[in-house]
Amino acid sequence: MTLKEEFATRNFSIYGQWLGILSMILCFALGIANIFTFRPIIIVFSVITLCFSFVILFIEVPLLLRICPTSASFDQAIRKISTNYMRAAAYGVMAVVVFLSCIDRATSLIVPGIFLSFTGICYGLAALKGQAFVGSKTLGGAGVAQMIV
Repeated sequence: MTLKEEFATRNFSIYGQWLGILSMILCFALGIANIFTFRPIIIVFSVITLCFSFVILFIEVPLLLRICPTSASFDQAIRKISTNYMRAAAYGVMAVVVFLSCIDRATSLIVPGIFLSFTGICYGLAALKGQAFVGSKTLGGAGVAQMIV
């Protein structure tokens, strides 16, 4: 199945997975970009956003749990985020934390917060519509995801 065919299925978990990858890239890039400031609170939220990018990577590409040497407790925590409801909740929490960076002042960290929100909304819609989680074949496929989870 090509990427175009995957998007044509109208399964919101596929949209969520791809938005998750985009969120990961934005969290990484803007987390690094905002570290170089003189405001300590922004630096803290930049580091948190940077950490979120690696968590998202393990959530969305489950094959990495087999390849990368991680602790058993980390693997267990990531495996708990396997349903659409749990993914929606996880992305919602991450979005709220990133939006809290606006307490001090508005920065470009708003952008990952927006994309994390959209990702959570897509997973939430998939859960509410009763759609099963379907992993993109481009990112490892459902067979690989089921084997690891």
